[in-house]
Amino acid sequence: MFGTHLRLRKFEGGTRCSFVVASVMVLVLSGCKVGPDYAPPDAQFAQDWLHAEDGRVRVQPEETPDYSEWWKALNDPVLDGLIQKAYAQNYSLQLAGLRVLEVRAQRGIAVGQFFPQLQEAVGTVAGTHISDNAANATLLDKKFWDSSIGFQAAWELDFWGKFRRAIESADAAVLASVATYDDVLVSVIAGVAATYVEIRAFEERLELARANVAIQKRSLEITEVRFKRGAVTELDVAQARTNLTATQALIPLLEQGRRQAANRLCTLLGLPPQEIQQLIETPGDIPTAPGEVALGVPAELLRRRPDVRRAERLAAAQSERIGIARADFYPSFTLSGFTGFQTSNGYDPLLDYGPKPDFGNIFDAKSFTGFVNFGFNWPILNYGRIAGNVRVQDARFEQAATAYKDAVIRAAAEVEDALIAFLRSQERAEFLGQSVDAAQRSVDLALTQYTDGACDFTRVLNTQAALTAQQDGHAAARASVALSLIGAYRALGGGWELRKGNEFIPVDMAERMRARSDWDGVMSIEETAVGEDLFDLSTLSDSGS
Repeated sequence: MFGTHLRLRKFEGGTRCSFVVASVMVLVLSGCKVGPDYAPPDAQFAQDWLHAEDGRVRVQPEETPDYSEWWKALNDPVLDGLIQKAYAQNYSLQLAGLRVLEVRAQRGIAVGQFFPQLQEAVGTVAGTHISDNAANATLLDKKFWDSSIGFQAAWELDFWGKFRRAIESADAAVLASVATYDDVLVSVIAGVAATYVEIRAFEERLELARANVAIQKRSLEITEVRFKRGAVTELDVAQARTNLTATQALIPLLEQGRRQAANRLCTLLGLPPQEIQQLIETPGDIPTAPGEVALGVPAELLRRRPDVRRAERLAAAQSERIGIARADFYPSFTLSGFTGFQTSNGYDPLLDYGPKPDFGNIFDAKSFTGFVNFGFNWPILNYGRIAGNVRVQDARFEQAATAYKDAVIRAAAEVEDALIAFLRSQERAEFLGQSVDAAQRSVDLALTQYTDGACDFTRVLNTQAALTAQQDGHAAARASVALSLIGAYRALGGGWELRKGNEFIPVDMAERMRARSDWDGVMSIEETAVGEDLFDLSTLSDSGS
């Protein structure tokens, strides 16, 4: 460590002091910033979706489709109300909102570091008793009180942009925290929608299973009557009972799934587990998904997907830390000073208990004191450690950039997965619907023929078992269409717009926090860029570049 100081023990006029301060401000504001200037990492993305030619996929390259309330495409008012409740009550979302406030407050700290780091009013009252045996103490006051009051400040000047880089890093961290909040909100909305669809699917499957139990009970009764008359063997009775109990065994499994789905919904709503009737209106149908989905171009994911935006902003924040670390290679310049009043009083021989404090003349003109100190520190022997820290920050930036590229690819893959699931589940549901119709006709014919003695009971059993399986599969497939559409909108990053114009935390929580601490200028909602102005898409590469 190498350093030097230049101290002026006495102010020589306010004009000169003001000139010094103004000169320092000019130097600081015009100073350079060492380290790399951030540029978004190149991210690969396809020019178009793999299934863009399918008539059920509407690609709108000229405009971004509105996904802000995508769940309304399912046309279910109960679902609309549940999503609003989850937005108001979900605890994971509240934690993400509190994190936004925390990072905003941390940004305030970073901004404060750009200005004088030490600014404080100080005062001292000190009593001193010098030893009679101390060297060179013969002519000194042996007992006295020293009192002072004033203001002191110290300022490390930002010649190399260290503090400006820190502010830029904090700005990026704020946007990353907002993107994290948006990502949680997208997940909560999609989770509520998917869980609601699952509950409705379980309800319909339970209804179908119970209806089939009633049919199979009737079949068992017919078989038992025919057995008593000697028209059939006991084997037909045993087979009918086997078919019935197998269907009955499906009901507890479906009830279990429905209860567990209801518990998940309660958690998403920030509620303890409770009866499903208290959450949704029953009975209800499985929400019907529209037959097509609207998409923008794949590049829109870079702006819309909150997790992609978060990854990009984290890379930006880390890039600035390289400059912060590199600034340690250069000398730091410090300006410090004190201004105030100081006075002392010695021993009063008339008082047998010794000297006492006396502030009577502390504010006299002759009591004025102060100094200005200019200095610099240059850690010329620490270059190995500084270089190591720069390498650490650079490696972390490369990790963040790679994580961003990975997030872009994963986002596109999730959309493609959801699209193919949406398209193929529609086809599967259509085929299963036709299968259910055929199975129902088979059951009717088999029962008629069996009653007339035209066929054995095995055919009745087979058709009834097939009907139960096909009906259950058809209900699950119809739910899968809705779930795939939900997955597509989640992968597209839709729904976070619900928080626009609102605080990141509930009003009652905000009021409690304001009552405890001053959150003025930190908690109030400010419209935050969501990607449009973060970077220019023309700087990004595509899969063909």
